[in-house]
Order: sequence, then C-alpha cells, then structure tokens
Amino acid sequence: MNDVISGPELIKQYAKTLPSKPGVYRMFAADGRLLYVGKAKSLVNRVTSYSRISNQSNRIVNMIMQTHSMEFVTTQSETEALLLEANLIKRLQPKYNILLRDDKSFPYILIKRDHEAGQIVKHRGARKIKGDYFGPFAAAGAVNRTISILQRAFLLRTCSDSYYKGRSRPCLLYQIKRCAAPCTGEISLEGYDKLVDQAADFLHGKTNDIKKQIQLKMAEASQQMEYELAAFYRDRMSALTMIQSDDQVNPTTIVEGDIFALYGKGGQVAIQVFFIRVGQNWGNRCYYPKVDKSHEAEDILASFIAQFYDNKPCPKQLIVSHQMPEAPLLAEALSSRVNHKVEIIHPKRGDKANMIKQALRNAEEALGRRLAETSSQKRLLSQVGEKFGLSEMPQRIEIYDNSHISGSDAIGAMVVSGVEGFLKSQYRKFNIKSKIAPGDDYAMMREVLTRRFKRMLNEQDDPSKQGLVPQRPDIVFVDGGKGQLSIAVEVFSELNIDDILLVGIAKGPERNAGRETFYLVDGTNFMLPPNDPVLYYMQRMRDEAHRFAIGTHRAKRSKSMVKNPLDDIENIGASRKKALLNHFGSAKAVSGASVKNIALVDGISKKLAKLIYDHFHE
Repeated sequence: MNDVISGPELIKQYAKTLPSKPGVYRMFAADGRLLYVGKAKSLVNRVTSYSRISNQSNRIVNMIMQTHSMEFVTTQSETEALLLEANLIKRLQPKYNILLRDDKSFPYILIKRDHEAGQIVKHRGARKIKGDYFGPFAAAGAVNRTISILQRAFLLRTCSDSYYKGRSRPCLLYQIKRCAAPCTGEISLEGYDKLVDQAADFLHGKTNDIKKQIQLKMAEASQQMEYELAAFYRDRMSALTMIQSDDQVNPTTIVEGDIFALYGKGGQVAIQVFFIRVGQNWGNRCYYPKVDKSHEAEDILASFIAQFYDNKPCPKQLIVSHQMPEAPLLAEALSSRVNHKVEIIHPKRGDKANMIKQALRNAEEALGRRLAETSSQKRLLSQVGEKFGLSEMPQRIEIYDNSHISGSDAIGAMVVSGVEGFLKSQYRKFNIKSKIAPGDDYAMMREVLTRRFKRMLNEQDDPSKQGLVPQRPDIVFVDGGKGQLSIAVEVFSELNIDDILLVGIAKGPERNAGRETFYLVDGTNFMLPPNDPVLYYMQRMRDEAHRFAIGTHRAKRSKSMVKNPLDDIENIGASRKKALLNHFGSAKAVSGASVKNIALVDGISKKLAKLIYDHFHE
C-alpha cells in the first residue's frame, strides 16, 4: 500500500482486493499501534463501510482518520471470526475496542483423582490435573468456606501427597472430624472412595440423593442406640444444608448458568456477573469494562461476554439484561468451544427476570460507589500532583519495595495506584536473579527498576507488545529514602528516561508513621503536615507496597522450604521424580547413589542417570 495515503482513501484501496468471506480485520496507526480489531461476515462489505465518514460517530471518525495500515485474516465461518476477534481484543487491548479489564482467573474446587486417596483443593489456572473441577467461584473466600464445609460433610483430605505419605498416626483434622484419615487406614480406601464419589455427586447437583443416604444412616444409628454415630451423621447433614442455604440470590429455575446485568451512567458501565451452578449461587463479581460513550449497551454486553469466555468454560445458560442482536451468533460460537449447547436468554417475566432485576440493582449500586470513589481519588491525585510540582494530575503512580531475610528468597515488589485506586491486577513481583551480596538492598532496587523500565522501553519500540506490559507512570516512589533514590536516578540516567518524577520516601525517626521525609532528585527534601490527606495517601501506598513485598517473599520462602533438590535437574519431571523417590526413598539417597544404581530406576536411561549423578557431584 502507498504510505502517503491514510484514512478513508487508504481503506478504499484495501476494500478493492478483499473477498466477501468472513474474517477479522485490524486497523493500525502511523506509529504501528493497534487501533481496532473487528470481525465481519463479509470483509469487503464491512471494510467498505469505513471508507465513508458520513453518519459515523466521533469515535469511528477518529479511528478512520488515524488508520495508516490494515491487516486481514479470513475464517471458515462468522462464529470462528467472532472467537478470533474476542481473543485478539483481550490479548492486544486495542484503543477503540470495548475492553474487558481486570480479568483475573477464577478459583475452582478440584477433587484430585491422581492419588489412591482423593484430595479436595482450591485450584486456579489450566485444568491439567486429573480430577473433577467445580466452579467458577467469584472469590477465593467462597471456595475456602465451601471446602471447609465439605470437609465436615464428606471427611475428605486436604493435605499434600508428601504429608499424606509421611503420616504414621492420624492428624488433628481426624480428631475434630474433618478428615476420614485414609493415610493411616482409619478408613479403607474403598470406603474413602465412596466419600469422594459422594462429594463429587453433591457438587454435580445430586443433593437429594446424598442427603437421603445420610438421613437413613442417621436413623439406623439412632435405632441401634449408637447416638455418637447418629450425631456425627447429623453434623454432616447440617453442613450440607449450610452449603445449600448460603445464597445471596436464590435461583429456583436455573440449574447451571451465568447472569449478566449491565448498568451505565456518566459514560461508564458496570456489569454484574452471578455464577449459578447445581442450583446454587456460587458468588458474583462486578466488572467495569473500558467503553466509549458512543457504544450501545447491547454491543458492550456482547463484546464483554465473548471476551469473558475466551479462557473460561461456558455454562449451558446465559441470562442477560439486554436483548443482543448478535445473541444467536454468540451462542453458536460459545457452543462450538464446549461439548454442550449454550443458550442466551433475555427474560421478560418470571424468576429469571426477577434475578436480572436484582443483579441490575447490584450493578447500579456498584457503579455508584465506583463513581464516588473515583471522584474522591481524582481530588486526592490532584493534590499529590500539586505537592510534588506536577503541572497535571498524575494518572499512574508506582511505588517499589524489597523483601528478604539476609539476602535469601529476595523479592522486589511494584504496587500501582491511579484514578481507580489501587490497580492490583497491575502489581508486579520480581524474583531477584543476579548474584548480589546478602542484604544488598541497593543492588536489588537497581535490578528491579532496570528490568521494569527496560521492558517499558521495549514496549514503546515494539507496538505489537503494547497492552501486554505495565504502562508509563507519572511518578515513581522508592521506599528507602536518599540512598534508594540515588540508585533510581542512576538507572533512569542509563536508560535515558527524564520525563518520570522520582521521589524517595524515608520512614520517620523510630520508623514512626506521620514523620516521613520525601527526597527529590534536585537534592531537596520536605515533610508533610501530620494531618495532610496526601501524607495519609502516601502512607497507604507505602504500607501496601510493604504488604505486597512481604506476602510475596513469605510465599517464595514457604515454597523454597519444601522444594525438592530433584526439581533443579533438567529433564526430571513429576513422573521421573516420583519414580526416583519411590526407588530410593529420598532425594538425599538419590544424591549418594551411583550412576549404575540410578539407571536401574524405571524411565531413567544411562545418559540421564549420568546427568543426575553429575548434578550432585559437580
């Protein structure tokens, strides 16, 4: 294409060569930034519509005028185009699309089946472990509460496989009737498997059958005057009833479905999502997608749902607050990704309509709170800008802290705040990789800042990576005062960054809150009045950075305490590690074995045995 022309003229040139097939198109700005991703039933018809700017919204006109190049992908069907569009929007975050933000993974309950005694755990991420998955739950707290109740009802173990293997007598959970203790044979594996199957059946919705079985056993124990056993079954019944009654929204006609309710005000929207599984409410979460005022509610909801299920299993029913013209196409696309039919319902009356009304009230209240908080946060950020000499209100503030114990398990932490408050989805942790002297905080800060801002500069140089890494901050605070600030200044000088304000925060005498000193690059420093709102805000940011750094460090330390030396050997996966431990009994025994003896283990070749031997005998 001719690099001179752009906008409508450029789009006309592209349209002349396009087929009337379904596909996805992308529009790029002069600097390579992705402006928009769209899908089309007919690429030529859709792209041709952009060659005329009359009767277009301001958003579309701006997008057309900024377009300097386009790319196209044809697909087999419009449903395939819809799925590809949702994936690209979610991954690349184009400027003019409706964007789903803060899309953290949901927690699930997993009943693991890869061990002789099934284990019930909380799970996030890919479903690679053999077992039964139940969810999603809106929050980790809901999962933890449900697992705790299921322990009371079905006595399933939650301990790790290594803890299970090392037991010689039952643990405390057995004593308080939270586990059947298959580890020490207090229950046979056959009997324990029945409990595991009962728990899975209950979570699959076969609640009445399970409750009837327990009621019969309770009655039988009572008739035989085994009152302690009868009380045990009574407690199990009570736990099951607790799970079923713990609902904020009480579904009576939905067995498996998600409820989506959209409410808009002041150019912003809130989408409240409720998760209904096996006739029970498993929690809700509110989202605030990035939209333009010109977007229609129906289009926002359709785009949101398509992106929402890009990495999640879709239930059989979606109950929505707005009638979406593309609902049949969206349902067909979602059905193609799962092994069941997906139905999208816009109810007008009945129980489902009442649930939509309740979800809408939740969305309205959530958006009202968010607008109030945003207004207050903007006033606070404006004051921060004034205190630190910025000409405009800062949009993004980052603060950095380190955590370690005598240099071990060192962690760097980045906390982010902006107009919407703390942006937890954009927090970052940095495992310190370089070999530094134990406790050298300056070297840790140098590595963290260098990695963070090198990546930022790489993003600017490579437009295809935009949206995949954190944005450019207006202010960077480093916790540690004058010394840490000097390190930050050196890093910024090496990277030629001169448009980001650097500030060091030193704790007050005896580390008292309210006596903090702020150090600037020009060598000056100052303190804020004890009752200044900006000081309270900076204390909250510093405390949040400290909390995040300490929490991340503790998690890393806990993981390293149970780390097996075999984990560091190349080509030793879970199955080979298990085979080695079963054969030798411990990693220490493996380290003392000869190459010949190591090679006797199933799955270990002579070459791999030599590699393992060399690892322990460098």
